[in-house]
Amino acid sequence: MDSKTRQPSEASFVNRARKRIWDNPYSVLAFASLCWSGNHIIGRAITGHIPPLTISTIRWLVPVFIIWFVARSEIQSDWPAVRQHWGIVLWLGITGGTLFSALQYVGLQHTTALNVSILNSLVPVLIIAAGALIFRDHIRFVQLLGISISLIGVIVIVTHGDLGVLTQLEFNFGDLIAVLAMAVFAIYVAYLRMRPPTHWLTFLFVLGIISAITTMPFAIFEIARGEVVELTPLTILAALYVSTFPSLLAFAAWNRGVELIGPNKSAPFLHLVPLYTALLAGIFLAEDLRLFHVAGLLLILTGVSLASGRTSIAK
Repeated sequence: MDSKTRQPSEASFVNRARKRIWDNPYSVLAFASLCWSGNHIIGRAITGHIPPLTISTIRWLVPVFIIWFVARSEIQSDWPAVRQHWGIVLWLGITGGTLFSALQYVGLQHTTALNVSILNSLVPVLIIAAGALIFRDHIRFVQLLGISISLIGVIVIVTHGDLGVLTQLEFNFGDLIAVLAMAVFAIYVAYLRMRPPTHWLTFLFVLGIISAITTMPFAIFEIARGEVVELTPLTILAALYVSTFPSLLAFAAWNRGVELIGPNKSAPFLHLVPLYTALLAGIFLAEDLRLFHVAGLLLILTGVSLASGRTSIAK
């Protein structure tokens, strides 16, 4: 077989594999959670090195330029739909981009990793609550059961199997900010069903523009009042990571997952975030994989499987 015959076959195989991944809600949602887990680690690592609203602006400004160069034709083609639905697009940009990102980085300046991991597990419940309150979504018993089981798995991991740790937690202003960020994200996920029918890169481009423009004045204020952006290998790599994975790739994957199976079934995948955090800590911080990690993993996966079954959501 010559190279001319082989190349189309290989290209066809790659396209089919890409389509299988993109059309699989479980793979894209799990990937989004992995990206956001890394964002928590990075957000804590750069505390004191980059102001929170500055990194939030960078997080959205860089993807805007990347998307413009790779998807200019799609953006121009979709622009009439964006203008027609400018109200919901603006709302999604402010909630999912501006407020969620800014509040998340501000919260990470003032709270502990353990508290963030536990509080992050409120998000699936908040997403289902937002859908029920705003759109009258029907909540199925199996979804509540799955969320409860995966929540128990999260608690097992973050407490190292010692529930007595929960009695020693101290919550502060940063925790309240983190909870507010999660509530805003839940509202964003609930309203995703109303986004205009555009290419996913067009939607992320507009989301990025809105988020960058509305966050930039606060970033300028941070710099003006004397906060310093340190240019080090850590901060440069952090800026590259947050601009690519938790923003561009994670939001694309999450939006696709919600499009495929709806917000209620997507929500439990956020319980994977603390699981990923525990595994990443083992890789980068040389922490051993313990029995409580395995037990928590099994509970989380069981809960996610129950809550995100293949039956459709009643609305």
